[in-house]
Amino acid sequence: MSFEITNFSIIPQQKNSFVKPVQLQYSQNGAERTWEAVKSHDSVSVLLYHSDKNAFLLVKQFRAPVYMNHKKHTCTYELCAGIVDKDISRKQIAKEEIDEECGYDVPECEIRKISSFFTNVGVTGSRQDVFYATINETMKIHSGGGVHNEQIDLKYVPLDEARTFLFNEDLAKTPGLMFAFYWFFEQYGNNGERVPIEA
Repeated sequence: MSFEITNFSIIPQQKNSFVKPVQLQYSQNGAERTWEAVKSHDSVSVLLYHSDKNAFLLVKQFRAPVYMNHKKHTCTYELCAGIVDKDISRKQIAKEEIDEECGYDVPECEIRKISSFFTNVGVTGSRQDVFYATINETMKIHSGGGVHNEQIDLKYVPLDEARTFLFNEDLAKTPGLMFAFYWFFEQYGNNGERVPIEA
């Protein structure tokens, strides 16, 4: 999929669907303070390791805010992810995102939580829960690519190229992706040599 972007403009908004700009006012040690912030949803992300391909499966998509600040990046490389906007478990949301974005049906019991962290602490302060799952071609149910009008490409990164990919600054990546790669290397080695056979 090509990422051809035209007629890009920036229009200030007061009413938004997913993020809401706010001004925070508070006292800190007796001093009055204000802070500009954005109220947004928490999220989940999933590091997917494809055991047949010995590769990570990432999603590649256009992110307008990145493009707004860095025109050379018409796409970013990310973990499969989604916002927490339903009254179901975060693991179930992760399962749904794997299906919608990547086209794999992973049993919920095989999705393992890695950890959580807070994203954009100076702006949103929202939390992201990071999960891990092993996939293979027997789990493939459709081609992925997202739902509605999402335009998502799938990108396989072989484990023996993952460290080079990680430090390639010409490719826009998220901190969550970088954290998850390092977690995997710590758990399973640089080439996945300690990944359990049953995975």
